[in-house]
Amino acid sequence: MTDAVPMAQGKGLALSPGALAGLKVIDLTRVLGGPYCTMILSDHGAEVVKIEPPQGDEVRDWGPPFVEGSASYFIGVNRNKKSLALDLGKPEGREVLMRLLDGADVLIENYKPGAMEKWGMGYEEVLSKRFPKLVHCRVSGFGPDGPLGALPGYDAVIQAMVGLMSINGDPNSGPTRMGTPIVDLATGLYSAIAILMALQERTRSGQGQFLDMSLHDCGMALLHPQAANYFLNDKRPKATGNPHPNISPYSKYRTKTCEIFLAVGNDPTFRKVSKFLSLDSLPDDPRFRTNGDRLNNRDTLTEILEARLAAEDGHDLCDRLLKAGVPAGPVMHVDEAMNAPHTAHRQMVTELGSYRGLGTPIKMSRTPGGTRAAPPRFNEHGDDILARHGFTAEEVAELKSKGIVVAARRT
Repeated sequence: MTDAVPMAQGKGLALSPGALAGLKVIDLTRVLGGPYCTMILSDHGAEVVKIEPPQGDEVRDWGPPFVEGSASYFIGVNRNKKSLALDLGKPEGREVLMRLLDGADVLIENYKPGAMEKWGMGYEEVLSKRFPKLVHCRVSGFGPDGPLGALPGYDAVIQAMVGLMSINGDPNSGPTRMGTPIVDLATGLYSAIAILMALQERTRSGQGQFLDMSLHDCGMALLHPQAANYFLNDKRPKATGNPHPNISPYSKYRTKTCEIFLAVGNDPTFRKVSKFLSLDSLPDDPRFRTNGDRLNNRDTLTEILEARLAAEDGHDLCDRLLKAGVPAGPVMHVDEAMNAPHTAHRQMVTELGSYRGLGTPIKMSRTPGGTRAAPPRFNEHGDDILARHGFTAEEVAELKSKGIVVAARRT
């Protein structure tokens, strides 16, 4: 699993064992936040053993589209992992898990807080004593305690509750769910960071620790600059649509061929874009001299800019603006972005056989990560995983006969 794929045909492939080669991760997570975290680790060489419940990770059913019975939602966040289907509801299944944890560096799970303790595998009482170097990361909706402790949380619900929906959309649309599951993805990212921090600290202390990661906290941590604005002015942040709440011009504008986004973050850049567009008088206009002036007169500035841009080819204009040092880009659809030349150059679409996915954004000079294997079929590696952890063929056969190891998904 930690080997590179030296002669395979494809794009965005792992060309080294990876920065995390030798790291062993037992992954009990389902849906998105946890699996996204462990895919980040596996992209960079960690051996991730994905333990699925007898029914399988439910996002295998979150389609169409489907490939070989698994939905795109599963395929998008589970490459480079090995799958074992195990019934942890039975004591024998939990005994198998404890054997798999021997020598593991990381355990990540997203069960309801208290579930591991109920099963006799709580971190403080059991795991930390039996596996003192283990880093145990739990992902939950709201954490284990407090007014909402141990209650269930899903991405959109958290977006609503932490204020993210209230700042998305515009005054006409009202609060709007972000189209990408930003809370789940952010929780996966924060969890990966937390795990790597704990592993770094372990090199000094020799001890593992417990990581309490919640969708609530990770979603709330994304409220910048809205929370910072609120803490300073005590005013409720509002949804502004495309325009930035603190900067102007920083929004979407119409051209002859497409919409573009201009991101003018300071006065020198405003002078530069004004000169580029032959609007040389704008920087000296008292309505637009400073960013504060431009915010106060944003609607007027937008009218001036869109009148000037109406005859421009947006794609060509953005190329010229970027080369002139002005941040700008065409507003593209997903299919256009996937097929853009720079996307290919940065290997942000990865391919291996029939598998295609988003490539890793983490580019490392000596230990580059990437795709090593397609997302696993249900229990695809069960026999191999158990054999490598010392289970005999007879033990494996008995586990299968008792329904502890599950070969086909239960409905």
